[in-house]
Amino acid sequence: MSFEENNMNEDKAKVDPRLDNATWAGVLVQALPYFRHWVGKTIVVKYGGNAMLNEELKHGVMEDIVLLNTIGIHVVLVHGGGPEINNMLNRIGKESKFVNGLRYTDAETMEVVQMVLTGKLNKDIVGILLKEGGKAVGLSGVDSGLLRAKKLDKDNFDYGYVGEVTEVHPEIITSLLDQNFIPVISTVALGESGDSNCYNINADTAAAKIAVALHAEKFVQLTNVPGVLRDVNDPSSLLQRIHISDVDALIKDGTIAGGMIPKIECCMLARNGGVPRTHIIDGRVPHSLLIEMFSDRGIGTMIY
Repeated sequence: MSFEENNMNEDKAKVDPRLDNATWAGVLVQALPYFRHWVGKTIVVKYGGNAMLNEELKHGVMEDIVLLNTIGIHVVLVHGGGPEINNMLNRIGKESKFVNGLRYTDAETMEVVQMVLTGKLNKDIVGILLKEGGKAVGLSGVDSGLLRAKKLDKDNFDYGYVGEVTEVHPEIITSLLDQNFIPVISTVALGESGDSNCYNINADTAAAKIAVALHAEKFVQLTNVPGVLRDVNDPSSLLQRIHISDVDALIKDGTIAGGMIPKIECCMLARNGGVPRTHIIDGRVPHSLLIEMFSDRGIGTMIY
């Protein structure tokens, strides 16, 4: 028996026996129009933070991304890694400090950020994608000058080496996509011309700006919540669709609050930049990305 035949038999063994052939056929027929729509299109997926902590789910997300890539969808994966950075800072005896929701990044912390994001996490993700049969290349915002940034000036506070993206030069990404690679991007950026410093960039914002620069068809944030909830204690109160004109009112009445505000703002940034579809979906749900891409159910919250 060949290697390929053995793998096919193993995959067949994984099929849920409770689903008969007609049901499986129905699933595939329903998905076919979505396959046709998405082939050749670019989607940007932001993945990070607490949604990355479960190893089984992480491998499931990578399987989904490889599947999308295999059928001809151009996937760009942008990742964060806050919990891993916190863990490394704890190991070296350095306290994590946050101001207004942003990590204060002094020179030593910046070294840790680069080491964890561009050194360890980025290559771990690339390794999983390769193991799942994908073609992946790890990048940081420094490579080929992909992301340029200036020091963040906000609230009259010095955040250290925290930056905001001023330029995106996506040529290295498009070159990789043309060769059917999956670019995996960590969000450390190079300073503007004349500034040799590197900066720690908010991964959600960077992903949204990359989506705009690539003229992506879809921007998806995989997070650790179901989406926007009317009642945070009631998952059934999920708002599946939010018109961009209603966002301010939902912030004022407290429906959109806390850490959800910057995620929604990133969706608006992408949408206002020309990305037709922006989503916040629950990365804790197995294969949530495939459900969003290939079914009429949808999942999470779409900003339109």
